[in-house]
Amino acid sequence: MSDSPDFSGLEGGVDAQAADAVRAVVSWYNDQLLAEQRSPVPDEERVEELRAGRQAALADQQQLATADLEEAARIKEVYAARLKDLDAS
Repeated sequence: MSDSPDFSGLEGGVDAQAADAVRAVVSWYNDQLLAEQRSPVPDEERVEELRAGRQAALADQQQLATADLEEAARIKEVYAARLKDLDAS
């Protein structure tokens, strides 16, 4: 069993759970970017990959503002799975 949250036990509707899932992924990217940038020799390719991943998550976060419940549920599932994968890497 993974320690990664699936966000299903949170209070609030699917849209709030989706927002929390996306925020958790953005936070993961922020933490990784900070660590990479503070390393003695930052890997510029990794920095760019992390920035691109964070930017995509931020775009999805904005999309949530107008998403219907079905789209919000899809985003929640995608980001819960992505966080699980990111935590495992």
